[in-house]
Parts: sequence; structure tokens; C-alpha cells
Amino acid sequence: MNKALLVVDVQESFRQRPLWQAISNPDIVTKVNRLVDLARAEGDLVVWVLHSEPGSGGVFDPVNGHNRLQEGLVPADGEPLLTKTSHNAFTTTNLHQLLTQRGIRELGVAGIRTEQCCETTTRVASDLGYDVTFVTDATATNPIAHRDAPADQTVAELLADPRTLHSAEIIARTEYALSGRFATIRTVAELTGTAE
Repeated sequence: MNKALLVVDVQESFRQRPLWQAISNPDIVTKVNRLVDLARAEGDLVVWVLHSEPGSGGVFDPVNGHNRLQEGLVPADGEPLLTKTSHNAFTTTNLHQLLTQRGIRELGVAGIRTEQCCETTTRVASDLGYDVTFVTDATATNPIAHRDAPADQTVAELLADPRTLHSAEIIARTEYALSGRFATIRTVAELTGTAE
């Protein structure tokens, strides 16, 4: 075992937000499970990561009960489940130590949100010397409002605003930013050798 799959923040918290209706990949659990099956078949470690914002009162606050994996994702015995409070999966967890102890130097990254926790985890992993594969279609994100948009904007208003950065643009930007510098970009089909 010298590889690990990091499943980042595929948690119920996101499904509790109104923006979930605009998520780029509502079937992310299916894609992630295909990667998990591949990792397990190859004897690689699967590491599950959840995001937590204690005391925030929001959907990521553990007291509200949404800090759990989305339905259909089930860690196997011995697969670590880490909780982070930073955007990347390393800074506030023992992930680097866990991977180092097991001699793991290659990582696959999947999860929510493409440009936020997944991309940030990938960049930190690369800086730490890991060889990273970013599995784009096993990530998901939502449109992002312009910096001058009202904070109380509805999803319909967000989608109608011409200044909004849409999911496809975000995903493309992430691929351009990561490719050749921080990660190799792959799809689930490329990794599993199956057609979509």
C-alpha cells in the first residue's frame, strides 16, 4: 500500500444548503464509490475527511447533526475518518503523519468543493511532496457569487446574475491551475478503465 484516496467533505452539510440545487455533480456519491471500490481492490488506503465549524451555528456545526458522510458512503474497517477545521485536509488533522507512517506518497483527491477544500488539499499535498491525482469528475462545486453581490442573494438571483462564476468555469479554472504544477488531472473513467 503506497497510495491513498482522500475523500474530502462529501458530507450531508452541503445538502442542507439551498445551493445544493445548483451543485455541479449531484451524483457525486456514485463517482466517489467507484474510486473507493478501485482503491480497495488495489489495496490502497481510503481516507475520509469531514469539515467542521464548531460554534458557528451553521450546517457545518457538529451540534446540528449534518457532519456525516452522505448516504451511500460507508468507510470500511480500518479506514480513517478525520475531521478538519481548515480548508485543506492536512493543517488541522494528523493526515500527513498517518500517510507518512504508512509510506504513502501517492494520493487521489475527490470531494466537495472542487476549488476550495479539494484544490487546497491538493496544493498542500503537492507542497508536502506527494504525487497527486485530482479526479475532477469526482468533485463537485456550486456557482460563486461576485464579490459585490448581495449576501442574501437567492439561488435564482445568483444564477441570473451575469457576474456569477458558474460551476463549469470554476472546474475548468481549477484544472488549469493544478495541472502540471500541483497534480495530474484524471477522470473516474480514466482511472477505472470503464466508459461513462
